[in-house]
Amino acid sequence: TKGTQDPDSFFFRGLQEGISFEDLLEVRAPVPTLMTFTSRDQYLSIQGAREAYQEARKVYMAFGKGENLQFVEDDYKHWLTPRIRLAIYSFFMNHLGVKGDPAEVDVELLSLDELQVTPTGQVSTWLETENVQSVNAKETEALLKNLEESRKDIPAHLGRVKENAKKLSGFIQPSFGDGNPFFNGRYQRDGYTVGRYAIKGEGAYVIPLLLFVPDEDKDKYPAIIYLHPDGKAAEAHKGGEIEKLVKRGYIVAAIDVLGIGEVKNTATREGADDYTGVVIGRSTPGIQAGDIVRAVNYLKHLEMIDTKIGAIAIDEMCIPLLHAASFEPDINNLTLKGLLISYASVVMNDLYKIGLVYNDDGYWHPWEIDFSWGVAGALTAYDLPDLVGSLAPRKVVLAGLKNQLLEPAEDQEIEKDMAFPEKVYSELDAEENLKIISSVEYNHAFIDWCFE
Repeated sequence: TKGTQDPDSFFFRGLQEGISFEDLLEVRAPVPTLMTFTSRDQYLSIQGAREAYQEARKVYMAFGKGENLQFVEDDYKHWLTPRIRLAIYSFFMNHLGVKGDPAEVDVELLSLDELQVTPTGQVSTWLETENVQSVNAKETEALLKNLEESRKDIPAHLGRVKENAKKLSGFIQPSFGDGNPFFNGRYQRDGYTVGRYAIKGEGAYVIPLLLFVPDEDKDKYPAIIYLHPDGKAAEAHKGGEIEKLVKRGYIVAAIDVLGIGEVKNTATREGADDYTGVVIGRSTPGIQAGDIVRAVNYLKHLEMIDTKIGAIAIDEMCIPLLHAASFEPDINNLTLKGLLISYASVVMNDLYKIGLVYNDDGYWHPWEIDFSWGVAGALTAYDLPDLVGSLAPRKVVLAGLKNQLLEPAEDQEIEKDMAFPEKVYSELDAEENLKIISSVEYNHAFIDWCFE
């Protein structure tokens, strides 16, 4: 009803392995347990809470301890209301044998100066303790060493990369010609037409597609799939980037993959669908990669398309396109503008901005982290540079690579993370087919070069 919420509350691939919230309650039986919920919680489903309680209570009753599982709810938003707090005090006093009145009393709170008992203001910085990031970084160091070792045998490594990237991302290979496209009209512009289509997605959704076709009197055209994080309409206006490509002689298919544009999740909290992927063993990039391949299959059906189908992605859309191109050889070339340089850069640094979402509605919790860009467990088998290497010897343009702060990657970062794909291209005598440039250097001549 409200989607999967913060990942501190669930297990990696938990639902895929058959583990859900009520299971955790049941294995506690008959240990005393109190469940507290609010009916208008912005994140959590009260119906789900009630159902979990009813199921888990059967196990407690089987132990003859039905009273040890208690459930309290209040009609309020996501909060510890007075009623819930009283229930918590009473619960602990009862089961810990504490006598007295559980009601709250007014107390004089300590001042900020009195609370300040460490020189730095935080125990973690004062004592230089571990935190989640530092623990993850230490775990990841071993994974990165494994990747470096695996990369020594390039053919075997790339074979494993493709296989494991499919599994970890949850990519499902689409069937060629899976359903006929739905045509919703066409309109004329100066020098080209724009057709409105929808092609079948993996599940109960369609992939909206705008098809831009030049008016030139030609039998065949090269085609470009265009992906923008703000949706297909972002550059579809007159004078936009897509029009410029069409007027250079390309058919352009601008699509909204799952989670973008018209197919964006608006039913619940942003990021809920991405976290759902973590618990079911799939990912948003993996599903989006399938949608991209469906668009490729659609274009291959069109008689006016020649054998070359390229693709362009902007910022966050670079990651699903990179996965799709690794899995689909019929993507002849690709241009990635603003690709995250590596997943490792996110894990190994204290701060990162990719996925950071700011809620400006005045809510007390203004910052959220979505996971639309991530593949859980990826670094156990591959990183984004490995996918780049898997494309060799196809032509690839990497324009304006970004670090984990979404700032232009520095030269030493690029040299370090792109060393492997550059080596792969070199081994195949295709060094010229991989171009790494700044966003300032990028122009349409690079697109033309991809199709030469």
